[in-house]
Amino acid sequence: RIDLHPSTSGALTIDTSTLPFEIPLGALIPKRVTNLVAAGKAMGSSHITNGCYRLHPVEWNVGEAAGTLAAMCVAEGTTPHAVAADPTPLQRRLEARGVELHWPVLRPL
Repeated sequence: RIDLHPSTSGALTIDTSTLPFEIPLGALIPKRVTNLVAAGKAMGSSHITNGCYRLHPVEWNVGEAAGTLAAMCVAEGTTPHAVAADPTPLQRRLEARGVELHWPVLRPL
């Protein structure tokens, strides 16, 4: 779903269904800061994608990915940027924990 709260005029909220989407790992990793993982309101997004990112199920999955990324960096003595260069080991860890990384092809309602 997308839940927008326009700031100028029109309806007070826009709540509509969306197609499934995936959040890129880069949204959690600041470009110019080392050893920082951003999640929730702090991660990189536009005002439109924030309308999807800020819903609880998405926040929970992002938090699990961010926590797994941080734990992996500490355990392996690496940085988030290095993990992003080859995200396969992180993806395997998340999948082993039951985190869905990809969604089936669906049509809008």
